[in-house]
Amino acid sequence: MTDETDIFPPRILIVDDQQSMCEMLFDTLTPSGFEVQWKTKAVLAIELLREKVFDVVLTDLKMPDMSGIEFCQEVNRNHPGLPVVVMTAFGSLEAAVSAIRAGAFDFVTKPLDMDLLEIAIERAIKQSRLQREVRQLKNSLDIDVSFGKLIGKSPAMKVLYKQLSQVAAVDTTVLITGESGSGKELAAHSIHQYSQRRDHPFVAINCAALPESLMESELFGHVAGAFTGADQNHDGLLVRANGGTLFLDEIGEMSPALQPKLLRALEANCVRPVGGSEEIQFDARLVAATNRDLETAVEAGTFREDLFYRINVVPIHLPPLRQRSSDILILAQFFVKMFSEKSKAEMKEITESVAQRLLDYQWPGNVRELRNAMERAVTLSEGTKLRIEDLPDSIRNYQSRTMVIASDKPEELRSLEEVEKRYILHVLDTVDGNRTVASKILGLDRKTLYRKLIRYEQTDSQ
Repeated sequence: MTDETDIFPPRILIVDDQQSMCEMLFDTLTPSGFEVQWKTKAVLAIELLREKVFDVVLTDLKMPDMSGIEFCQEVNRNHPGLPVVVMTAFGSLEAAVSAIRAGAFDFVTKPLDMDLLEIAIERAIKQSRLQREVRQLKNSLDIDVSFGKLIGKSPAMKVLYKQLSQVAAVDTTVLITGESGSGKELAAHSIHQYSQRRDHPFVAINCAALPESLMESELFGHVAGAFTGADQNHDGLLVRANGGTLFLDEIGEMSPALQPKLLRALEANCVRPVGGSEEIQFDARLVAATNRDLETAVEAGTFREDLFYRINVVPIHLPPLRQRSSDILILAQFFVKMFSEKSKAEMKEITESVAQRLLDYQWPGNVRELRNAMERAVTLSEGTKLRIEDLPDSIRNYQSRTMVIASDKPEELRSLEEVEKRYILHVLDTVDGNRTVASKILGLDRKTLYRKLIRYEQTDSQ
């Protein structure tokens, strides 16, 4: 997983019979933020692995006491899931392939290119921590990283929890912003749940769901005979939320004609029902939400400036799911458990291949999309384990720019051309688009790299 999920730096064990090589790697990798230990004998490394947890092992292929192949087999047998990166002499491709078959995660050639080595180590660490988190999900199904109805343990969510707890204690107006599906209504529920108004109603309405005429009646109420079909008095949501919280979702979609009426009601704490002559007092806390940029809407004249300032007393922003990746598997497990119990089926298991697809995906629909994906997967799965084919097409067919070379699943293997393309794009991403640095890492001249990128653009546009 990412460094969000572990409070300790990534741990690397180096195994090489040449002490000078171990010391050089120690001196090079330690400043990069790794915790490095080394052994010059494989048997000593095996003993250390029994005592301490590592994220990745970096081993030489040729050693006097035990070959790198035998060492890979030993690690794979006693520490399944611990990735081993093999160092092999340049041109020894056959030996490298043998190491992969023996359970090695990846290989690098000597003389070592430290940029390529660090990329291989980072990929191995990501895989190691993914496997660790999947094991933890299997062993612990209780969600203890939540605030109200929100779930997550990422740094972004911890900041959000603190903001919500602070604002819940103060009876003030809140504007929640965030992308669609990010959990704005759940955040509003949490504010209400931890406020002094929690024993009174929480009333919610989506401002984009009703036409203007019905929205006015829903908000402010109406008297009998106010319009056709109004055969009795009807209290509006502002009155029904008296003593509690009124949640106006997608307030940016409210019609311009209703905006001044809402503003007056909020300022005066009273409403006049449609067709009525008397005003009704109310006491409700307002929490509004939107996925629009209201300041831009104010500049464009589609949202009243005075109403914006009235509702934007305390702004709170919900991060999109793609910016809190350490929450994805926690949420996925929560939804899998929920839908397994709902369907009265045996608890489904999230496999590493499915977990990797979930982590690679960008989640444009945020938590709502993840919830729907897990409901679909639980519904379609035929056994106790979720399969990649149980996921929606958008997730199943999503192409990440990174890949693991050690996969033994045929459906995850790619052509050499696709491997090259995705690796080149990954290197460019890693170096922030610097083609000179990317050319050096890839061992290509700039013209060759440029021609390949042009070809990729042409292929993608077809």
